[in-house]
Amino acid sequence: MVGVYTDITDIKEHETRRRERELAEKSALLQATLDNIAQGVGVYDRDQRLVAWNERFTGLLRLPANVAERGAGFADFVLHHAALGDHGLSLKALMMPSCLVEQPWLDDTVLEISRNPMPGGGFVLTFTDITERKRAEQALRDSEERIRLVTDAVPALIAYVDAEQRFRFVNKAYEGWFNRKREEIEGQPMWAALGDLYYEVRRSYVLRALAGEEVTFDLELPGENGSPRYAVATYIPHFGERRGGGKPEVLGYFGLIHDITERRMAAEALADAKDSLERRVVERTAELTRLNGQLQQEIAERIAAEEALRLAKAEAEQANLSKTRFLAAASHDLLQPLNAARLFVSALSDLEQPEPNRGLVDNIDVALASVEDLLSALLDISKLDAGAVRPEIADFPIKSLFGALATEYAAVAKERGLDLCVVPSHAVVRSDIRLLRRILQNFLSNALRYTQAKSGSKGGAGRVLVGCRRTSQGLRIEVWDTGPGVPADKLDEIFQEFRRLDTPCANERVRGMGLGLAIVERVARMLDHPITVRSQPGRGSVFAVTVPFGRYARPVRALEAPVQTASNRLAGTRVLVIDNEPAVLAGMRALLEGWGCSVATAASGDEALAGLGAVAPDVLFADYHLDDGVIGFTEIARVRERCGADLPSVLITANRTAEVVEEAQAKGCHVLNKPVRPAQLRAVMTGLLG
Repeated sequence: MVGVYTDITDIKEHETRRRERELAEKSALLQATLDNIAQGVGVYDRDQRLVAWNERFTGLLRLPANVAERGAGFADFVLHHAALGDHGLSLKALMMPSCLVEQPWLDDTVLEISRNPMPGGGFVLTFTDITERKRAEQALRDSEERIRLVTDAVPALIAYVDAEQRFRFVNKAYEGWFNRKREEIEGQPMWAALGDLYYEVRRSYVLRALAGEEVTFDLELPGENGSPRYAVATYIPHFGERRGGGKPEVLGYFGLIHDITERRMAAEALADAKDSLERRVVERTAELTRLNGQLQQEIAERIAAEEALRLAKAEAEQANLSKTRFLAAASHDLLQPLNAARLFVSALSDLEQPEPNRGLVDNIDVALASVEDLLSALLDISKLDAGAVRPEIADFPIKSLFGALATEYAAVAKERGLDLCVVPSHAVVRSDIRLLRRILQNFLSNALRYTQAKSGSKGGAGRVLVGCRRTSQGLRIEVWDTGPGVPADKLDEIFQEFRRLDTPCANERVRGMGLGLAIVERVARMLDHPITVRSQPGRGSVFAVTVPFGRYARPVRALEAPVQTASNRLAGTRVLVIDNEPAVLAGMRALLEGWGCSVATAASGDEALAGLGAVAPDVLFADYHLDDGVIGFTEIARVRERCGADLPSVLITANRTAEVVEEAQAKGCHVLNKPVRPAQLRAVMTGLLG
């Protein structure tokens, strides 16, 4: 018997440090997220211990240090507010498994308290200051009350009827005349509130008012003791905004009914009281004019209120757009730690590892790739919403796009046991070739992801087909698959963010994040390319985009082909890396030294120039955003001034705009986008050195 004992202490310590580093990064990211939201948030674990919170949580609730510290018990939180008595939070709400309540708080503020359980135990407390919202609601109620006070003081019957002929507002005079409470009238259709007989008398005038015509007519209404009463009614249309240069939409009408019973009786006694009748007619006319003026003033006030609401909506939309632009501009800070992590994992995968460790490294790489895909998708959506993406429309042959797609996805289809067929076409279309490629890439990725290798009763290989059809609207590019299909009631839902159906995926490790079709919808809307979907559950789906025909094909820039792995000819290469992030520098050093390169790193151009020796580097890498507002182009120029203008240089950036690429080409630099893929980095270095 032979016993083999191996000391794996170093490996275990390395794994422990790596896990601690990952946990620290995730904790920092979680804390940064909590610190940048407006609500106060406290997270308690299954043992009811505080594990995460933000400054808003402690500041809004004015918590002492022993209650807002890591490991503090939820019981301490409850006892603190119990000690405050009537000035503390509602203990009944806090002790419920889940709740959403409102409660007055200090300094005449109002808090919205939310408690939500977490899977596996624990819960999250969220506190939102809703004081301004409550004040706005009270202001609206006060405004409505003032309007009712004014209209209730008017002796005439005043009502507002919407386009569906429903009473939306009546004044107090309606209650006395119809002997019904206003609650029984408001919200009811006219025929239900008035009865069929009295509705038919008004019906023709109602239709004329809803057609945009101001009408005035006489009414005979039932009075007390069965005696009739007479009134004059005026219907004034309420117009909305003018659309498309046409007539404005009629939203409803204002109804003014004035009792003219006495005037009618005076008319019948005209021979006996002509002078009196003329005086009373003048008085009634003046009163009608005054009431009409009041009604016009009310209309003006309503118009002013609508304008104020429109401006408030515009300000809210502008604020939302500013938030979206901020997220789109934050790509550099978001991609920096992810870039470093990918470099470390790539360097680790180049080392010989035991089989269990190799599996862990592969799983980490897959997880980081998922994070990269999700972050890239979120940034793409943010840039589309912020208007940062400008399409470059040109005519080009569709075969130039199909060839790149066939090459890119052939290996993926083969790996998953699927038949991929791209039917060639000689059509010329007019679009942005890169944005159109993004649409088709998402269609193809989904088709390959959800199509099983075996489908149908015959057990044949799953199929994905890309082809075109000429239509009167343009060239319809279709992607067919034999996947599980999409139910008819879910076809609109799949284009929403983070919405994934519970359909089986051919490879759960590459399951999507639910953002691909959301990007497709935004890009298609920007390009004005209609998207259509046909699907039969159990048989497959067809996703299609219709593109206008082009007249002739202009030369287009070649699309990026998939990066091929190059042989290791980099041993002994002298590399200089400039980046203000120590983690990125460490990751680049680990990766490049694993390829046999001699690596020098610097956090700035001054540090790089100070460390240059007698032998110049063979390749220079520089980050685009450095400390103190310095950009990579400036530091590349300084190093080239020392080492020679022909020094091969690569700019690494998270900024994917065309302006950066054009500037790099003008300065003779290559561009790599973050997070950097090791295979792409090796290919670029091999090409530069060759």
